[in-house]
Amino acid sequence: MKLLVDTHIFLWILSEPRRFSSKARAFLENTISNQFFLSDVSAWEASIKFGLGKLKLPEEPELFFSDRVRHAGYFHLRIDLSHVTRVHSLPHVHGDPFDRLLISQATAEDLTIISDDPVFERYSVDTLTLRDIS
Repeated sequence: MKLLVDTHIFLWILSEPRRFSSKARAFLENTISNQFFLSDVSAWEASIKFGLGKLKLPEEPELFFSDRVRHAGYFHLRIDLSHVTRVHSLPHVHGDPFDRLLISQATAEDLTIISDDPVFERYSVDTLTLRDIS
């Protein structure tokens, strides 16, 4: 399965692993059966929040994301022009530009989004929640 990991799921895996059942942790660590992607969108969103003092990370975002993505065995999903230019075609369910770009990327790349944000379920995109993998 090819999965796009939402920002908060990735951060929770690293900083709040108790949020996950042992079954969910095993799923998120299974890089043999699954391909996990972390979008540059997530690093961008987290970097903005870090700069505003709304997100604490153990180190600067430029070190944190490259190191943690590699260590987890996840892949980087770069932002492509085709991802950006599809955003206009999404229904106007909500206005979060980061979420909307993640949805556009998932649609373009045929990825399932793993998130606990219920807003994703209101779009025509495959999603998994923590309860789905627990």
